[in-house]
Amino acid sequence: MSLLVLGLSHHGTPMELLESAVLDPAARGRLEAAIVSSEHVVESVVVSTCNRTEVYAEGLTFHGALTDVSDALAAATGVALADLQPHLYVHYEDRGIAHAFSVAAGLDSMAVGEAQILGQLRDSLTRAQRRGHVGPSLNTLLQQSLRVGKRVHTETGIDDVSRSLVGAGLAAASEVVGSISDARVLVLGAGGMGALAATTVSHAGAASVTIANRGLARAERLAERVGGRALPWDARFDALADADIIISSTGATGVVLTSRDVAAAAASRGGRPQVFIDLALPHDVDLAVADLEGATRIGLAELGQMLSDAGDVPQVRDARDIVTGEVAAYLTERSTEAVAPTVAALRSRAQEVVDREMSRLKRRTPELSDSDRAEVQRAVHRIIEKLLHAPTVRVKEMAQNGQGGSYAKALSELFDLDPREVSVVSTPPMLVAPEDEGAER
Repeated sequence: MSLLVLGLSHHGTPMELLESAVLDPAARGRLEAAIVSSEHVVESVVVSTCNRTEVYAEGLTFHGALTDVSDALAAATGVALADLQPHLYVHYEDRGIAHAFSVAAGLDSMAVGEAQILGQLRDSLTRAQRRGHVGPSLNTLLQQSLRVGKRVHTETGIDDVSRSLVGAGLAAASEVVGSISDARVLVLGAGGMGALAATTVSHAGAASVTIANRGLARAERLAERVGGRALPWDARFDALADADIIISSTGATGVVLTSRDVAAAAASRGGRPQVFIDLALPHDVDLAVADLEGATRIGLAELGQMLSDAGDVPQVRDARDIVTGEVAAYLTERSTEAVAPTVAALRSRAQEVVDREMSRLKRRTPELSDSDRAEVQRAVHRIIEKLLHAPTVRVKEMAQNGQGGSYAKALSELFDLDPREVSVVSTPPMLVAPEDEGAER
């Protein structure tokens, strides 16, 4: 079986197409179910954020899995495969592992180093686990990816130096409306990104922060935390005219502010400029707002351009070094685990031989005392351990160098082993047989 990653991201995908490919949690679950129904795929996890929509799959065959995952993604998004294909990236095995670790570390995000992706990955994995779409391979990979992401944020200064989408938007907005400390801010949406936006503008010292959300209780809790005020969702139009900066991230499937809404608000502002920071995918703010006099619309495409130079700072290089080391360690561990069943089968076979010979000895030498018989068994055990020590050490070394598969195959053929036998499960797959302390040498 092999890891396959296929998807679209902000790297090289037109924003309109990326918007079309965004999937809500229910749609992600349906896509996973469609993928694992393929005869070529046994596990699947779908991740869909404002930066990407991608599928992690454990496939039985590469080409069959690639074809079925591509077809399922096209069907789920409603975008023709011919339109998707020029923008799809495909990562296989080692590159797929490196991609997963980089995504979790925030190194593949539009805002390099952002930590929100960790929560999104965790939610995607939890959903796939709950629905039975993920098994041991993807579960291990994504759990390790989350650990790597946490390590990057703990051990590097990437949180301090990476500019967030909100921060970049506010920096651009201040060039239009002046100092943030004099600005009145309206936040639409109280979810993860909305909470981040409200917290950021509050820390920046905004003159006022107003939060409108479909669920008023959630808006009230957020407003209490940031020292702002909460409004019912329908009251957003009344608050629009008073706001200098509007930040929107609602997760709605259609626009929540039309050009007509903005034009009506602008008419009562006496020519004072407004900036709309649209963090949503699909977009919340009508694209036509950018054509209105006095209105500036900043969407994800513009924010991506602003953040495109964040990849060469020392802290990001440190994060990449961690990811590179973690990928190498993961590959080594996985290679070692791959040969463990063969080693276990070899040890199981040796134990079978010892058991048969000891039974034969008992029948032929009934006069032996229990203590003598125990000493014979210990001697035979020491011989077996010494004979197995070199092959088990060698198979571990070769696995770490990527040659374990051929060595394990040779052992299987030479000793007529079947690593799939049930009896192997109960035999410890010791990759290094212990040297008996106190044994005669």
